[in-house]
Amino acid sequence: MNNTSSQDEFAKWAKLRRRHDKTMEEYEAMNKELASQKSSFDWGVKAVRWVGTSGLKFFLQFWYSKTPVFMLPEGWVPYYVAWILSFPRAPFGSVSIQVWSNVCATAITTLAEIVTALLLQTDKGAAEPVPAGVSVEEKKGQ
Repeated sequence: MNNTSSQDEFAKWAKLRRRHDKTMEEYEAMNKELASQKSSFDWGVKAVRWVGTSGLKFFLQFWYSKTPVFMLPEGWVPYYVAWILSFPRAPFGSVSIQVWSNVCATAITTLAEIVTALLLQTDKGAAEPVPAGVSVEEKKGQ
């Protein structure tokens, strides 16, 4: 279309322009449909991920809210600690699933941070920086 002069060859230019406009409309319609499909797919994946992770956690905490994970020996912890551990609906003197799931999540997060820090620390010692202008062969020869 850029090679055709709109003044000298108007009929040819107009035909090319109409074809271009029609192709652009088809492209925009296809792009709109693909964007809609992508959006619905992303929403579906997001919903499945939520149900598989947070939804499952909420369901388990609701379903087993009155069931103790384990019982603590009587007098082992002060009254207020026993009350907090059994919060919200587990029997007094037990550990509720809400508290237990939070403790497990915290332990997993802390363990992951420790492992990551150890791996990063061992990787730092393996590589030595080479000053600019010095080739690797010269560095090995020293």
